[in-house]
Amino acid sequence: MANASAEKILEGLDPKQQAAAQSLVGPTCILAGAGTGKTRTVTHRIAYGIATGHFAANRVLALTYTNRAAGELRSRLRALGVGAVSVRTFHAAALAQLEYFWPQLVGVPAPSILDSKAKLIGQAAKSLSISLDNAALRDMASEIEWRKYSMLSMDEYGKLAESRPKVAGLSFQKNLEIQKVYEQEKIRSQKLDWEDVLVLTLGLLKAEPRALAHVQSQYRFFTVDEYQDISPLQHALLDQWLGEHAELCVVGDPNQTIYSFTGASSEFLRNFQDRFPAASIVDLTTNYRSTKQIVSFANRLTSGAPLGGSLESAGPAGPMPQVASFESAQAEAKAVSLAISEAIQAGVPRSDIAVLYRINNQSEVLERALDTLGISYQLRGGERFFSRPEIKSAVQLIRAEALSPAVKPLHQAVSDIVRSLGWQASKPTEVGAAASKWEALNALLSMLDELPVHAGIKDFALELADRAHSQHEPTTAAVTLSTIHAAKGLEWALVFIVGVNEGYLPISYAKSDAAIQEEKRLLYVGITRAMRELRLSYATFDASRERAPSRFIALLQSGSPE
Repeated sequence: MANASAEKILEGLDPKQQAAAQSLVGPTCILAGAGTGKTRTVTHRIAYGIATGHFAANRVLALTYTNRAAGELRSRLRALGVGAVSVRTFHAAALAQLEYFWPQLVGVPAPSILDSKAKLIGQAAKSLSISLDNAALRDMASEIEWRKYSMLSMDEYGKLAESRPKVAGLSFQKNLEIQKVYEQEKIRSQKLDWEDVLVLTLGLLKAEPRALAHVQSQYRFFTVDEYQDISPLQHALLDQWLGEHAELCVVGDPNQTIYSFTGASSEFLRNFQDRFPAASIVDLTTNYRSTKQIVSFANRLTSGAPLGGSLESAGPAGPMPQVASFESAQAEAKAVSLAISEAIQAGVPRSDIAVLYRINNQSEVLERALDTLGISYQLRGGERFFSRPEIKSAVQLIRAEALSPAVKPLHQAVSDIVRSLGWQASKPTEVGAAASKWEALNALLSMLDELPVHAGIKDFALELADRAHSQHEPTTAAVTLSTIHAAKGLEWALVFIVGVNEGYLPISYAKSDAAIQEEKRLLYVGITRAMRELRLSYATFDASRERAPSRFIALLQSGSPE
């Protein structure tokens, strides 16, 4: 029988969310559609399991794919009073184990991690008299990641010449040669890439029973977020951590499977009940994020989906999503920036507005249009918040203040620090560097509102250290420009999706039916980022040639299955 404090944790959850939170014994699969309260459900399930005595907090491991997601989970669990739970990315969990066991088994510290594959790939290509630009280096790095996440040896990969698309415009043989030299150079320099961390940890646990027993005694209760994005390599490692136990909760949405190009596979989610016949399956279908019109619009892309089908909206009514065409990408960007300006003048905060697109180079024309109107924006994937010089200075001063014997009220202490770095109560009227610096310092100051009432400067210093480590960045008062991939998991009141053309959505190299279906899911992810208002657009002429609207436009406007 759950106690009163445990039952209080369930307050505010809908019946399906409560069912998921109360499923504490054995395997559980939560099929969580977009905007259905996935993170809320998962964190309350962990807190409820601890409160009822089903879980020991120090034996729970929650796994994510990004540092940002880990930071968000960690923050919410702390707010529920269960800060002792381990929340890590797959890579961070594996690296901790590798660094712990490697010295014991090999007698030396574990090899260090490459800062980036690009430099070493470039060196490998140069040694073969092959020249690669930055885009080609990124493409080659992605192909290496796909191979490793798919658990393919070089010999196995070499047999795929007929089925793999060209990478960076290279023949498969040249691609293979670059990868072989890359691996040799990595070994010679005694470095690891992030995929090696998973490969070596998996191999270590398989080969060393004592290490495996240690890990399996440390963690007993597992939660895996975004399970539709798990790769064969990550799944093999998860199986080692689980052992013979089945205390596993996975949460995911097949309709948001958009990372197949990295080796991710939704088959593990789709086949979960085949592997665990006694599993509890909970289907979250009530969308709390978006208006009824946006949810209905999104549902047109998922009609007939075998798992995680249509959403129901608990949101209010709102304007119908708009679809507009423009004669050029420049005209499209100008119209979007003018619409953003009007929304801001009508009272919509900049931080509640996003412009989404398929590939990074679509942002340039948007940046110019927003600059012309003096509208501040942030590029997701651009400069990291905690890497900005003014934020580094502020964090250093906050740490120093935390060590000071003088005790100031938290708000006063932090206000004094940001003022010493140039912050003032009123935002600068000019755009550019001064406004950007003010926005960053103001975002740091606003983080105080997320702390418990009695928090002090030491608490804030620890919070900043934790968020910097997990890249859990605050929201800044700027319009967001982002690829749809990078926007996954986020939401805004007003969302523009631009470039909804053939060649972009679906992308030109998506040829197979499976690839086209993934592009359709990607558009679905973009649409479901919008809370109140959604505007799609495309250009009929771009890069000196005509462009057709995306085939998905007709599907959205007809409301019938493709």
